[in-house]
Amino acid sequence: MKDDIITLKVNGKDFKGREVKGKKGQTVLEVLRANDVHVPTLCYHPQMPPYGGCRLCIVEIENMRGLPPSCTTPATDGMVVNTHSPKVVGVRKTVLELLLAYGDHNCLLCEQTGSCELQNLVYEHGIDHVRIKSQFVPKIKDDSHPMIVRDHNKCVLCGRCVRACLQVQVNGAIDVAARGSDSYITTFNNTNLMESNCVSCGQCVQACPVGALTEKKSRFKGRAWEMEKVRTTCPYCGVGCQMWLHVKDGRIVKVTGVEDGAPNEGRLCVKGRFGYDFIYSEERLKTPLIKENGAFREASWDEALDLVAKKFTEIKKKHGPDAIAGVSSSRSLNEDSYQMQKLFRAVIGTNNIDNCART
Repeated sequence: MKDDIITLKVNGKDFKGREVKGKKGQTVLEVLRANDVHVPTLCYHPQMPPYGGCRLCIVEIENMRGLPPSCTTPATDGMVVNTHSPKVVGVRKTVLELLLAYGDHNCLLCEQTGSCELQNLVYEHGIDHVRIKSQFVPKIKDDSHPMIVRDHNKCVLCGRCVRACLQVQVNGAIDVAARGSDSYITTFNNTNLMESNCVSCGQCVQACPVGALTEKKSRFKGRAWEMEKVRTTCPYCGVGCQMWLHVKDGRIVKVTGVEDGAPNEGRLCVKGRFGYDFIYSEERLKTPLIKENGAFREASWDEALDLVAKKFTEIKKKHGPDAIAGVSSSRSLNEDSYQMQKLFRAVIGTNNIDNCART
């Protein structure tokens, strides 16, 4: 509908008077992002409702008082928006300096180096020293969880982890406690993460823009720029969740959800996100085993396959194809599971085939 189209005039970092199109009901930030106009953000995430907490997406709008956050300001037809005026950039720099002053943002050993949004914004704004003196008191790192490390000293209180937990995964295991400068992210009853009702899905880690929430298993295994991202389908169940494998030197370092991929849109369960260790386990079977006299012995592939084919043929001839059932391991390749069901349906002639998501 033409009546739903609105036009904004934007003065940006490297241009002036550019006209961009949007739709009624969109925020200023949504219109700008849709037209590839850069506006810094930390608390904003397209999968979550606007928060307006970090104040980095502020803009200057003609005939409007103050510097409103673009993520919560409705866009209207004829707006004139300044995204990088001297006043706007000056406030953003102050906000960034405050975040640096009231935290321990040491990038040397931080797992988020190279993919940290705060680090990128500080570099973008050319901040080489912090003018603000603070009374920052370091907090104890929560290392209780086997998969997730919580470092409150790097938290910027953007709230993305809380909204990812409550509104994306609908778990509600964490929330913001206290008020003002005393605010912090915590679990209910202020327990450590392991003793909370966290389901270990890791959505909070994926949503965190800084190094406050990181994966324990991938620590010291590679920087963001050293990894290749390979898209694949999670093998654990039949939902078909899309995920990125972060690979370095031929080994999976970590797994994240594909945020613009259906059906999961970035969501992953604990198995999909963290259950990849078995690939490199020394305990994996590498030789077929045949059980004789109550004990297993190693066998060749030809001997094992001949035995299985013989037994299946005997059972099918005596009891019919539905006397046979198969379970494909979720730790096998998706292609192997496909061939498994093809074998049972097309060759053996039964639909008794399932994928075991519990293995």
